[in-house]
Amino acid sequence: MQPLAERVRPTNLTNYIGQQHIIGLESGLRKAIDQNLLPSILLWGPPGVGKTTLAQIISHTLKRPFYSLSAINSGVKDVREVIEKAQGDGGLFKIEKPVLFIDEIHRFSKSQQDSLLNAVEKGIVTLIGATTENPSFEVIPALLSRCQVYVLKHLSKDELILLLNNAISSDSVLKTKNIILKETEALIRISGGDGRKLLNALEIVVNCINTKEIIITDEIVKKYIQQNLALYDKSGEQHYDIISAYIKSIRGSDPNAAVYWLARMIEGGEDPSFIARRLLILSSEDIGNANPTALVMANNCFQAVNIIGFPESRIILSQTTTYLACSAKSNSSYMAINKAQQLVKQTGDLPVPLHLRNAPTKLMKELGYGEEYKYAHDYNSNFVEQEFLPNEISGTTLFNPSENSREKELKEFLKLRWKNKYDY
Repeated sequence: MQPLAERVRPTNLTNYIGQQHIIGLESGLRKAIDQNLLPSILLWGPPGVGKTTLAQIISHTLKRPFYSLSAINSGVKDVREVIEKAQGDGGLFKIEKPVLFIDEIHRFSKSQQDSLLNAVEKGIVTLIGATTENPSFEVIPALLSRCQVYVLKHLSKDELILLLNNAISSDSVLKTKNIILKETEALIRISGGDGRKLLNALEIVVNCINTKEIIITDEIVKKYIQQNLALYDKSGEQHYDIISAYIKSIRGSDPNAAVYWLARMIEGGEDPSFIARRLLILSSEDIGNANPTALVMANNCFQAVNIIGFPESRIILSQTTTYLACSAKSNSSYMAINKAQQLVKQTGDLPVPLHLRNAPTKLMKELGYGEEYKYAHDYNSNFVEQEFLPNEISGTTLFNPSENSREKELKEFLKLRWKNKYDY
């Protein structure tokens, strides 16, 4: 028997739950579908949010031939064979172009992605690629430029509850049972916004209860999901839990745990570039100016891993992992940009003070652009106090150095320069 998630997979946009920001009645994608003018697209989002389902619905709605490949087990030969078949169905001069859906397109190599270019460019197929990774990093520029990118989000709590109720009332198996959904918090928390995980968990719990009346509570869910954890993660989404444990171990300065989770990923066949990219982000987000060398190490690791590949990359990943885990930690840069972006959203486009404006023309100089600007290098210690923020937010503190040795030096430097202007 098919899993519950497959049995209740919707076949039209009316029954599709979530992602209204891209398939709502007034959205650009919905209008393209309604007008049968679908471009090649990339669906980027976490697992279990409906990327594959949406691709199938689009093809069904447009009544186009549908071809599907998984980047995990397909090569250039498979791509070319499908394109040849698609060309027979659609061809260069037929209006209805076949849809070629490629799941996990980020796992395609450059040569595999190159093999798609001609078919996409000439309109032999309409490509729909699904990816859990940022297309800017994982899709070659030539292919990315020929596709529109749509970002799918985790399902909201209300959408997840709707998904549960829909499954209970419409599934051919579940609707024959007397299921009472008394509590949903545990199911929703376990799902993490992943609809497939949610339905898998629901099915496990229902199958574990052998009473006429199946009352689902948070306590029952925790009990049976813990006992069936391996089954619950059989589809491979545990991959995302492991990368989370890995990053949190490094952030928590535990090199032993970090190397363990690294080994789990390596033994599971994880893409080394995926791991290295996470290290690169962490080196700035969680270490930053507490140890600027961390970013250099992580960047070198990312480049080396992409050149060398497995199995030798495991050594470089291990070295970088243990270095980052043992490094001093700081999220001050991360918090600073968060505060700054929030401030911009709150205050809008404040005008640049006149003394900071560029004055390339005579008129701009006459208007006072650049007047009273003090060139720091003309003063002692290459510093002179002046205002660099818009007047409306003058004195706002966004960057707060942490209490580690390197950032304490930054804090003392700023105190020396700015006296009491900023609250450090």
